[in-house]
Amino acid sequence: MSSSVPNALQTDPRPGPLQAVLWDMDGTIVDTEPYWIQAEKDLVAAYGGSWTDSDAEAMVGQALTYSAGLLQNAGVPLTIREIIDRLISQVTANVRTQIPWRPGARELLAELRETGIPCVMVTMSEPVLANEIRRQLPAGTFEFLVTGDMVQQGKPHPEPYELAFDRLSSLIPGLVKDRVVAIEDSLPGVTSAGAAGLVTLGVPHFLPLPPDEGRHEWETLAGRNAADLASLVTSAPAEATR
Repeated sequence: MSSSVPNALQTDPRPGPLQAVLWDMDGTIVDTEPYWIQAEKDLVAAYGGSWTDSDAEAMVGQALTYSAGLLQNAGVPLTIREIIDRLISQVTANVRTQIPWRPGARELLAELRETGIPCVMVTMSEPVLANEIRRQLPAGTFEFLVTGDMVQQGKPHPEPYELAFDRLSSLIPGLVKDRVVAIEDSLPGVTSAGAAGLVTLGVPHFLPLPPDEGRHEWETLAGRNAADLASLVTSAPAEATR
């Protein structure tokens, strides 16, 4: 299980409106989608097939098991586990060379840490990649990680966010879903967070998000702060969009 020692938690809920923030990783904290797409193309090409950008778009934000199944359909004669291992290995190697941070993500994470608002990473990537990203951030940035190998059903199913919330609830008495913000960039991600009952913020990156009156949307995290996130808890989505 990928986790860290709790570091920003308190014995009582935070007095302000915002109690915690749950973060997607790929496309939200780091711009790894180009790495994933190249890994997919390389893998399919290795077995004589072709993989288009449209094919890749169908996998953005999805659970790795789902994505591996699509690659099997494209002619990759490997098991689901073998495909995931190949993709993770290539993407992790690229991340170790250069991490493409999304604008504003590190700055907002740093402010939340400084103000004592706990954060959790909720990603469909596996521990080897998620921990590589965590190691490049200050110690204590995340209370713990929820990774794809920890759930039976990945995004867009609510299980990843339900697991994160339930585990955080065991550490923070009085935690309530309508005071916890989930930040996502993809449709599977915002669907997962919304179905889990969390205040959901979409920050689209690789693909646009369809309109949804039930969630908030910002164009970017650049220039945003903890007070902006807190305002999402106290306002209707239409009032806090962009």
